[in-house]
Amino acid sequence: MTDIIEILLLIISVLRTFIIAHFIMSWLIQFEVLNIRQSFVSQIWYGLSRLLEPIYGPIRRVMPQMGGIDLAPLVALLGLQVITILIT
Repeated sequence: MTDIIEILLLIISVLRTFIIAHFIMSWLIQFEVLNIRQSFVSQIWYGLSRLLEPIYGPIRRVMPQMGGIDLAPLVALLGLQVITILIT
């Protein structure tokens, strides 16, 4: 049973890392530090977007519009923390 819990916690920590990387990349792209037209950057950006959209989509449908501010990553991180607390 502890092996399953450790595997779930590992998956949650990897997901948390992907969310933080996606969040940081969105700011770097917005401030034109990273260029989305570069092949490597666009592959990482679209890969993370496709990977995280199943998590962000339901959150975005439930949350009200915040004037262009996307709080879905923050809510997803909070949700992952709640799941971590419940598991342990």
